[in-house]
Amino acid sequence: MSQAPTREVARRVFATEFNDAQFTFKESDDERAPLYALLPTGESANRVFVVGTLTETEDIGEDSEYWRGRVVDPTGTFFIYAGQYQPDAASMLRELDTPTYVAVVGKPRTFETDDGSVNVSLRPESITVVEESTRDRWVVETAERTMDRLAAFDEEGNEYAERAKQEYSEDVSPYRRAVLEALEDFDSESADGGNADDAEAEPTPDA
Repeated sequence: MSQAPTREVARRVFATEFNDAQFTFKESDDERAPLYALLPTGESANRVFVVGTLTETEDIGEDSEYWRGRVVDPTGTFFIYAGQYQPDAASMLRELDTPTYVAVVGKPRTFETDDGSVNVSLRPESITVVEESTRDRWVVETAERTMDRLAAFDEEGNEYAERAKQEYSEDVSPYRRAVLEALEDFDSESADGGNADDAEAEPTPDA
């Protein structure tokens, strides 16, 4: 039987929830076991798939290039960081003009600051330029996935939801509001002439 590792499913998640996912864990004591972020709506995420507007890029490295990018969705901002160990992603951040729509697949990372707060960021595996229609479709699908997690949040036996209640809060209403706000933003853009039909092919996020 093959022992080759399989790629984890990439979860669709809005920025407002992603930035609250400050608790990370492993499912085993194995040194090579994957690290998961616990989403507040009750799901584990080793990889995530996000689409938004790349609004800013900056090389914040000192001895070598280390790029930071801001990717904005209807609910907030993802901060992505890429250096020498993510050369393709770093190259994209170096070369892309802003603003532009991008799809990012990557791994959540947390960092505790000196004042004890925890910042959540994304270490990109890939960054791909996409059309507006792909961004629109991602908003709708991410809203659906988030509502699915919310619907299952109080189900008996939902291990990750129970964990989320302990680590965060039993009140998940902010994420329900975020879904509604994202869809309202999407609807208003569509009314102004956007088109979410016949989207270009997007990167496969395994989800």
